[in-house]
Amino acid sequence: MAYWPSTLQSNDANPPWMNKADNAWQLTSATLVGLQSVPGLVILYGSIVKKKWALNSALMALYAFAAVLVCWVGWGYQLAFGDTLVPFLGKPDIDALEQKFLMSQSFIGKFPNASMVYFQFVFAAITLILIAGALLGRMNFIAWMLFVPLWLTFSYTVGAFSIWCPQGWLFRMGVIDYSGGFVIHLSSGVAGFTAAYWVGPRAPRDRERFPPNNILLMLAGAGILWMGWTGFNGGDPYVASLDASLAVLNTHVCAAMSLLTWLMLDILFYEKPSVIGATQGMITGLVCITPAAGVVQGWAAIIMGLLSGCIPWFSMMFLHKKMWLLKQVDDTMAVFHTHAVAGTLGAILAGVLANPRLSRIFYMVDDWTKYTGLAYVIQSGKYDAGLRQLLVQLIGIGFVFAWNVISTSVICLLIRMVVPLRMTEEEVSEGDNAVHGEEAYALWGDGEKFDNSRLQLGHEIEEAPLSKSGYGL
Repeated sequence: MAYWPSTLQSNDANPPWMNKADNAWQLTSATLVGLQSVPGLVILYGSIVKKKWALNSALMALYAFAAVLVCWVGWGYQLAFGDTLVPFLGKPDIDALEQKFLMSQSFIGKFPNASMVYFQFVFAAITLILIAGALLGRMNFIAWMLFVPLWLTFSYTVGAFSIWCPQGWLFRMGVIDYSGGFVIHLSSGVAGFTAAYWVGPRAPRDRERFPPNNILLMLAGAGILWMGWTGFNGGDPYVASLDASLAVLNTHVCAAMSLLTWLMLDILFYEKPSVIGATQGMITGLVCITPAAGVVQGWAAIIMGLLSGCIPWFSMMFLHKKMWLLKQVDDTMAVFHTHAVAGTLGAILAGVLANPRLSRIFYMVDDWTKYTGLAYVIQSGKYDAGLRQLLVQLIGIGFVFAWNVISTSVICLLIRMVVPLRMTEEEVSEGDNAVHGEEAYALWGDGEKFDNSRLQLGHEIEEAPLSKSGYGL
């Protein structure tokens, strides 16, 4: 009779179907993604905006994180991953609050549903927080409180079910979205841009002169975001596997290449290496690799990083100033460029560069008519498979784009019937103190509020001008 160490023996707390290592990695990955939002994006948003919007921006992110969790366990998870109601949505249920469901095996992976619900929650939460980036500096906070649960329920769950759930129509078609290029980044970029259109622009002075209040703190938030992407892409194989290791390495390689490319373009065209520009380049690299992280080779990650440092840079720095629609919409954090453009780029490149063998490892299927990048059909001669995959990717992009424009517009119009989408002019002018009765930098000396119009010596404080590269966000 074989002897098993006590740590490997089954019991009520460790059922035979559960792999402790996989469960531990899944919980760790989920926590890393959670840290990207809280405190990562809370810090980044609170420090990259003008100081009068520091608290409002940070609280929009913090509120979204909390609100999404309650909605997710209440009904969101089952809408996104439950039994089929229609080909793009699951049946609403409260199973995610029941012990029997939470302690049973997940639909994929050797860990309990509780781990899967937690893992998928942090992805849903960061999507809403990314949308907030397009709306900073003018959205009515009460309207935002209504927007979060409505958008999660009627927009996010549709994309998640269609693309990630095994019963979803795009999943069955064979779309490649390794970790959220469609579901998270393309969705948030399009939804943020659409919502920004309905909310309207910031005050002209805020839009024209928008110096960050703390660039060093912004870098701290960006660093948490970057390192947290280890869990973002490394957790999506749902197993501590070779594929997870490859996805993590590709993620960081692409991000580094994109950052360097963006930095060089800033130097070439504007003669100054912009810190904010480097951060944007980092983000576009992370976004671009996300739909393909574990299904492409290392050299492909380099190519994706090079392109994600060029194309979103061009769309932000040149097209944004030329195209009428882009100029009309005030996207505070340039979410459309960093997430919609970079996410679309990554989704297309996944259809071109996906390695068939790596795809089989991730998807665990033997169907060679799916998950084959166009670049590999020359060697295999399976041209139909490569062209089909690229077509499926484009169909997925079109669906996510259209659904988010429609659903976000309807949600904004409905909210507008109840409360104003936009702050009052007094709140827009004054900022945090008018909206929250608090200020990020409210104390001076021994507790007395500092009048920031003059220094002690009587000299006027001048706001930092925009950099030559034009990053005002």
